[in-house]
Amino acid sequence: MSCCGSTGGHVRRQKTEGGAHAVAPDIADARAPARVAFPAARVHTGTRTPSIPLDGEGVYREHKLKGFSVDATLVTNSRFAAFVAETGYVTESERFGWGLVFRGLLPKPQTVAPSRSETPWWVKIDGACWHSPMGPGSSVADRADHPVSHISWEDANAFAKWAGGRLPTEAEWEYAARGGLPDPKFPWGDKEPDDTSFMPCNIWQGRFPEENTLADGWIGTSPVTAFPPNGAGLFDMAGNVWEWTAEPFRIRSASRLAAQRNEASRTLGQKLMKGGSFLCHISYCYRYRIAARLALVADSGACNSGLRVFYDG
Repeated sequence: MSCCGSTGGHVRRQKTEGGAHAVAPDIADARAPARVAFPAARVHTGTRTPSIPLDGEGVYREHKLKGFSVDATLVTNSRFAAFVAETGYVTESERFGWGLVFRGLLPKPQTVAPSRSETPWWVKIDGACWHSPMGPGSSVADRADHPVSHISWEDANAFAKWAGGRLPTEAEWEYAARGGLPDPKFPWGDKEPDDTSFMPCNIWQGRFPEENTLADGWIGTSPVTAFPPNGAGLFDMAGNVWEWTAEPFRIRSASRLAAQRNEASRTLGQKLMKGGSFLCHISYCYRYRIAARLALVADSGACNSGLRVFYDG
């Protein structure tokens, strides 16, 4: 589908599970991050100046929200390890036996076939999951403060329930991402990242997918507080890893094209993701904007899919 959306966005994984068991690396830390409260408000979703109209981001809608709070950071590997240690939870990637990994993160030389010809940078790796994000031999032992990845929608809901929270609506997510600004393009305002001197979030620098200059100092994920927060104190509302929402992917439009897209999305069981990831770039996957949207099959697990927890009240 794109650099950011793994090929799992269009294809359900086939059940190959058998004998999977919980694995909790010795990095467990159950301490919750600080929460940021947002008062009840009338807010909007979408933008009047869409960059990717086919995703439905140009549908500008108003919403009346109750107050809620949200974790200041993405869920980390250490906190997810605490969840697994306490509950024995086994993620969908562990049960399926594989996950999708960006080719540029794999050790070289390594001969692996792409998962789909139109997105050759995505590779199906047996054994890739949250605690072994690049497959067997990889580890999160030195990435305790990085966001957990290879998280499916079911995994995200299970963790959020354990944490006493839930996944957000799209309106809640966009309200939080704006950080008090009236209608910014990005969580920090309207200024575009430039690959050289202004890099406010963990996205791609260079020419995707061949060249990553690593100008921001990171390949793959980064610690959840490595980049400045938005005005409300929330980190990584753009980039690092994609965040699941509670909603199915849907384009609210009466157009024939929207109806066709929505029917396909229902058939595939796609959910809505927000925020973008370390693979986004203006030249290819311009989805680290607040209004941007991504459809992904609910059982998808990739090296750039994670979550953030929201709470009622």
